[in-house]
Amino acid sequence: MSFSAASLRAVLDAHIPCGATGLVVALSGGPDSASLLAAASAPGALRGLPLRAVHIDHGLQSAAASFRAACTALCEAFGVPLAIIPIVVQAPPGASIEAAARNARYEALRLELGSGECLLTAHHSDDQAETLLLQALRGSGLKGMSAMPICRQFGRGWHLRPVLEVPQSDLLAFGAGLCGASVTDPMNQDLRFDRGYLRRRVWPLIKTRWPGVGTALSRTARHAAEAQQLLDHAGAADVGRLRDGDALSVPGLRALGEGERVNAIRFWLCEAGAEPPSTVRLIEALRQIFSARADHLPAMMWGSWALRRYRQRIFLTAACPPRLEATLGWFTRPESRLVLAPNLGELRWVAHTGGIDLERLPETLTVRGRTGGEALKPGANAKTRSVQHLCQSLGVLPWMRGALPLVFAGDALLAVADLWLDARWCAAPGRPGFAIDWHQAPIIV
Repeated sequence: MSFSAASLRAVLDAHIPCGATGLVVALSGGPDSASLLAAASAPGALRGLPLRAVHIDHGLQSAAASFRAACTALCEAFGVPLAIIPIVVQAPPGASIEAAARNARYEALRLELGSGECLLTAHHSDDQAETLLLQALRGSGLKGMSAMPICRQFGRGWHLRPVLEVPQSDLLAFGAGLCGASVTDPMNQDLRFDRGYLRRRVWPLIKTRWPGVGTALSRTARHAAEAQQLLDHAGAADVGRLRDGDALSVPGLRALGEGERVNAIRFWLCEAGAEPPSTVRLIEALRQIFSARADHLPAMMWGSWALRRYRQRIFLTAACPPRLEATLGWFTRPESRLVLAPNLGELRWVAHTGGIDLERLPETLTVRGRTGGEALKPGANAKTRSVQHLCQSLGVLPWMRGALPLVFAGDALLAVADLWLDARWCAAPGRPGFAIDWHQAPIIV
């Protein structure tokens, strides 16, 4: 047996980040996490850091009460504080309840983790191998088949997998007789779920033919992770050269080979927190972006994201950009603020020489989005210009023009956000007045 409290201590010594404030075992009530808790609670295992456990109660199955009872009994036996957190799992029609439960569980764990705490999970080498095999069967690329890291940033702290190099048999052998009651998760045995089918029907046959398959596939996962690191390094260098503000340069992307181009876009999307679309969809999106006429606005949408082209730049946006739909009232008092809508920030009055003369305005102004045909006089010696023409001149992103707050006194347009004021409503040059500050505005240019 290669696992013990001492071997756990060695891994923690090597991987716990400086500044860690405590350790939190994610306790399911099953034998794997119970064995990890037994090792972590052994004297001298944790370098003096406080230890506690967290159990996420999904409430999805009849065994939920048994899991809670097992976790409570384990923590009482080892003298470890326990927090039980109930969650509600919501899976859209057709989506995997298994994946939805996993996502909800990690979100709850992320929120529970205190500043500097390290979450410990009992992922072992068999889990690593199973994950690689499942991802390969789904046609995943290197990123999907890469090894789970031993340590990564997570919430306000870190996520550690300290038994990732340990076979499940060794982990369970250590916990046998030490852990008391534990419960087998019925979902892990349910053949409707991919992982359950793999564990019960496929994995035993593979291990019979290739006894060392767990170690071999874990090694393959590490090789995939190393290759992905090289791709990420190349992608970061390309994106650094291609950045044009918050977008990427279309001419720069054209100059890359197809493989480099796709890798750079993938890296850029992941950096922004967006799950990339399939390679086929990404290649097709780039083809459309490159081939569309200059006066067109090609866009490719997937999930909640979109890639859009405007003026030789590619932008990552929400699939449904924010719009100012409501008509709002705004007081003309200097201290007045107006919250616009989710993700659209708020308007504020700020003192500005030569700005709008508030004394000339009615007590309440109207703020709304564009409907078409609006115009104002952007300077004392300027001609009246349409808002559409002003937006085109400044390069306001077309999909964000519906988010612009237009400020009216009656039927007269006074201002467009903090971009333009109508000179006819401004104080004389050198006289005190007020401009508009669009606080926490989205990116519009």
